[in-house]
This record gives sequence, structure tokens and C-alpha cells, in this order.
Amino acid sequence: MALLTCRDLSLGYDGHEIVHGLNFNVESGDYLCVVGENGSGKSTLMKTILGLLSPLSGEIELGDGLKRNEIGYLPQQTEVQKDFPASVWEIVLSGCQNRMGARPFYRKEEKDLALSNIEKMGIEPFIKRCYRELSGGQQQRVLLARALCATQKMLVLDEPVSGLDPVVTAEMYDLIARL
Repeated sequence: MALLTCRDLSLGYDGHEIVHGLNFNVESGDYLCVVGENGSGKSTLMKTILGLLSPLSGEIELGDGLKRNEIGYLPQQTEVQKDFPASVWEIVLSGCQNRMGARPFYRKEEKDLALSNIEKMGIEPFIKRCYRELSGGQQQRVLLARALCATQKMLVLDEPVSGLDPVVTAEMYDLIARL
């Protein structure tokens, strides 16, 4: 069974349709790239898949035991997010919050997962640094490590290389390909 199935999906805001009749499946191991002009509905599709927006019509079905809160999400970065006053460790660890339920503290396995993803992204030297002190590429690595903490099944990346220079863009795509 597919991890994600979209059937006759129509998307938009305030009843204004921007995408209609969308049909696709995402299987385990798939890479799906959604391209289009600004305002064409790419981010709207991602937010709808995540359950942050409701479709105007159609259906999104999650399969293979996948739950919406198990989808790792790397959103488009805004200027406000780039100035977030938390450490790299705090941001990456916060990706484990959906695993905690009602517990107020992180367990060792959640801390170990965060550390493993920090190592995977090559950001160990920045673990105690403030997020806003990092370069754009370093910030994207932090956010990707955070998204990896949230899931073992599906990642949704919204413009993961936006604003990055060509060298850092190539590095980011290489990291994503190795996941």
C-alpha cells in the first residue's frame, strides 16, 4: 500500500481553487519533486498533506500505518524563522515532541535520536550555538535534522535550497539523496 494517496484533490484558499484534479501515490522510498511557478499551489499542497489545510475537495489517504504527526516537515524559511533565538540542540530536539505524548521531558532515546541526526547532518560543531548565528546552509541542515527526528517514514521539504548559494545547494541535495 502507498504511504500517501491523493485522489481528485482540489486545493485553494477561501473557496478560490488554485489546483484541481490532482491524483498521485507516494510509495516507500519514492522521491517526489513538485515544481511550479510562485503561487501555483506547491506549498498549499504540502500544507494540505500535513493536515494544516483542508482540501476544497478530493481525498488524501495515508497508508502503511503513517500518521500525519509522523511526517517530517521542512517548511520554507522566513526572515522571522532565521532569527529564532534557540540553540541548535534545542531546535533539533524539538523535532521529537510528537513522540512524547503528555510527558514533559525528553527520554534518552529521543536525545540519542536528535544527536544521531545532528551527526548525520554534520552540524555537531554548532550544537551549542544559537540558530540565528548560523549561515543559511547551516540553518537548513539544522531544520532537516529536526524534520528527521519527527519521522522514519516520510519527509516533506518545501524549497529546501531556497536562498542558498550553488555550492551549498549541491551539498544540501547530496545530503537529501543520502537519507
